[in-house]
Amino acid sequence: MPSASPAMNIRPSITPVVKHRGMGIEGKGGEEEGRMTCSYHNEEGWAMRENSGEGGGGGEAIGDDGGDDGPGHELVKVSKSKRGEVMENKIQEGEYLAPISELTNTNTIQNHEVEFQQPDIEKLELVEVKANTECSERASENEIEFLLRRVKSTATMLAYLKSKATIMAIPQLAHTSCGIKHQEGVGLVDKHGIPVSDWFKDVDCPSLDDSDVEVQLTNIPQFESFDANDGAYTGELLSSVHMVSDVMESLIKRVIMAETEADNQKEKVKLGMEENTKMTLQIEIMSAKVEEMEKFALGANSILNEMRQKVEDMVEETLIQRQQAEENKQELHRVKQNFETLRSFVKSLISVRELLLSSEQQFQTVDELFDRLLVETTHLQNDKFQKEAEVQKLIEENVRLRALLDKKETELLAMNEQCKFMAISSGN
Repeated sequence: MPSASPAMNIRPSITPVVKHRGMGIEGKGGEEEGRMTCSYHNEEGWAMRENSGEGGGGGEAIGDDGGDDGPGHELVKVSKSKRGEVMENKIQEGEYLAPISELTNTNTIQNHEVEFQQPDIEKLELVEVKANTECSERASENEIEFLLRRVKSTATMLAYLKSKATIMAIPQLAHTSCGIKHQEGVGLVDKHGIPVSDWFKDVDCPSLDDSDVEVQLTNIPQFESFDANDGAYTGELLSSVHMVSDVMESLIKRVIMAETEADNQKEKVKLGMEENTKMTLQIEIMSAKVEEMEKFALGANSILNEMRQKVEDMVEETLIQRQQAEENKQELHRVKQNFETLRSFVKSLISVRELLLSSEQQFQTVDELFDRLLVETTHLQNDKFQKEAEVQKLIEENVRLRALLDKKETELLAMNEQCKFMAISSGN
């Protein structure tokens, strides 16, 4: 809270009402029965007089109306010229103890003089009361004017804050009010040129000085009556308004940062969804390729089974040719070569199958190999038919060639086992 203005500590100087207690005025050269004690309080000379019995004073006295009986206390206003006189009276206290009979006539005369001076004292009292009343009224008016000035200042600041809050509620006007703008290559920056990412880091921002506050205040029409005594209060009020404005700007910045972060998160979510869609399409394509490769593997297995069955048929047919003659030795040797060729074709087919499992581009090559294999198989069948005719002619020579045929049979069985092993391996 601002410190109280000196106007609030004004104590109007109220002149005390002067009331005559009795015999309190001392004539020239007069003496007083009793004793007086003086105590000075200020430059005007206030004295506390303690009376016993009858007495007179050297100034105006304030006391309780109670007659002249008994001792009493009086507050006497003593002027500067009277101080020495009062001190002298204090010193000459012993001389005031003269016989009462010598002062009787003098006291009687003084009583008459006091009765004539009472109307003048009452007039002075009225004048002093009016002066005190006017002083109090002026002090009250000054105090009211001071309070009204503060109320106007507070109302002006509140109106400013209300208008600023209204402006802050509109996004475009809030950006303009806070000095926020879009800078190319950087993005949003505040009035100090600080980008969004550094808004809430430790950055020293310029603040209003007290002198600047006073200068701005005196330039506002509502504060034409700006007084130096109001400087502390108004400065603190302006600093509070400045703090509230800074808080509003900070909230606007936080809202902008939250919106920017939300937009970034939306963009990330969008990119993530697009990436998921691409991955889904890739997975579907790979699944289709795997299905095609499985179908091809099934077709290759069926072909291998057919080839195995054909080989078995050829072995059986060869067993029937045990009775061939020696003349058929060369023909049988050629058959053996044909079987070796067939085995090489089978091996080529297996290698082609393995290559097809790893690459889709070799499908055409495998088809060509299958065509060649089918042609070769057809050619072998034709040769078989021819050999059957020749075997029929050479049956009589089979006895001589039995030993040779047994040897060939053993080789054929070995080849059959190898073909079975190859078929089982390709199946696995």
